[in-house]
Amino acid sequence: MRLLITLVLAANAFAAENPAARWWSHILFLADDKLEGRNTGSEGHRKAAQYVAGEFEKLGLKPAGGAAYVQPVKLTTSKILESECSLAIVRAGAVEPLTLGDANFGRGQKHVESLEAPLVFAGYALKIPEAKHDDFAGLDVKGKVVVYLSGAPESIPGPVRAHFSSGSERSRMLREVGAVGAIGIQNPRSTDVPWARSTLSRLQMSMGLAGGSTDETGGLLSVSVNAERAEKWFEGSGHTFAEITALDRAGKTLPRFALPVPVRAKVRVETGDAESQNVVALLPGRDKKLSHEYIVMTAHLDHLGSGAPIKGDGIYNGAMDNASGIATLIEVAAGLRESKAKLRRSVLFLAVTGEEKGLLGSRFYANNPTVPKGSIVANLNSDMFMPLFPLKILTTMGLDESSLGDSIRKVAASMGITVEADPEPERNRFIRSDQYSFIRGGVPALAFKVGYVKDSPESAIAKKWIAERYHAPSDDVNQPVDFSAAADFNRVMQKLLVEIANADDRPRWKPDSFFRRFAKGPS
Repeated sequence: MRLLITLVLAANAFAAENPAARWWSHILFLADDKLEGRNTGSEGHRKAAQYVAGEFEKLGLKPAGGAAYVQPVKLTTSKILESECSLAIVRAGAVEPLTLGDANFGRGQKHVESLEAPLVFAGYALKIPEAKHDDFAGLDVKGKVVVYLSGAPESIPGPVRAHFSSGSERSRMLREVGAVGAIGIQNPRSTDVPWARSTLSRLQMSMGLAGGSTDETGGLLSVSVNAERAEKWFEGSGHTFAEITALDRAGKTLPRFALPVPVRAKVRVETGDAESQNVVALLPGRDKKLSHEYIVMTAHLDHLGSGAPIKGDGIYNGAMDNASGIATLIEVAAGLRESKAKLRRSVLFLAVTGEEKGLLGSRFYANNPTVPKGSIVANLNSDMFMPLFPLKILTTMGLDESSLGDSIRKVAASMGITVEADPEPERNRFIRSDQYSFIRGGVPALAFKVGYVKDSPESAIAKKWIAERYHAPSDDVNQPVDFSAAADFNRVMQKLLVEIANADDRPRWKPDSFFRRFAKGPS
């Protein structure tokens, strides 16, 4: 009894001192080892989905996944059988095998089973008419495999370069020019995860939506190469990888040229089926007319599951990525209930699956919404917002693309918070989370991070976190978190939601936004 009283007192003390105690309690459940990293389609993910549905029900939200809170998402699976695969350069008739792990086949790709083809280096391998940039102009790549440096010219606006760097757009460009594959070399300037850690995922299961391609580059050879092993691809070409990266850092034009060796590849993939869960809940609006318009708040529920152990730990818990965002969904819904907010527009709280597998759950919902298509007017996405230090700057992806940027500036100013556009567009964050699925459907969207000043102590903290914890088992509940920053973030999200829900006009794309072209309704 004495132990129980002690534990209760300790819990009450923590809650009194912690302005984000309830938010943190959700993370403690979702990032517990018992859920085994919430891999898409896993039992741990199903338990996480049940938990979120239960929290939505407690808050009085209406089920909006169809007949219930859960919207089933059917998937196909694929796994590279590395022991049956091979990759080599053929130099002067001699085969030079490459070590798989230094060069990896794209996970989830519908590769050709075998291929031998010439190589050509095509800069960033991008064709962006709006920016008058074409790496393929005057270059013969038909029937060849394109080698390229990951990234894009800094002169191209970040959201635009991110869009054209996406898998679907790159696939389209490669097909247009008649290429049979692509070999992307890691760009040291914009690398999030050290290669030694990122390569551990190459043998994990990949997924795609059932009823379509398992990937966005089906039928093409797809390979990624460790920058530290890239020089061998350029031998005999008159160029070096060191030269290429120096030009990239200087913002100069990259050369384009044929490489004097063909590549030979054999790929074997095992396929199957799976099912996972989106969780959808509705807070109905009260305006007779505007209640038929919906704001969708999203966060992804999945993480990486179990994998190669690092320092003896093989469970990739995903506390910040992205139990934190799911906890924010629940916390904002709870805050609206407690404040008795009267919203004119309706709100959908959407916990999506398969973000780590290629934005699968959000893409499925955007294509199969449980409300009428065209009635979704905005998306606000919380993914790994990183409350590691006080929230003084809010980095906002998509800030200058729609009137939502004006809304977040107004709300943040009322809290003394500075708003900035993404200061690191080379990381392509604008297309790397679930807001991109809604953007492709024509819906104005924003995503957010706790920001920092370049070269500041906060910058060092964020970069250290990315290097050591991002997509690693150490992203668990045993890490430093700034609970005041988390509480402030949740308040910003709640105030922003109220601002958008009660505005007279629905959000609109800016007239000069590249993404305005995707709008199917009023723009």
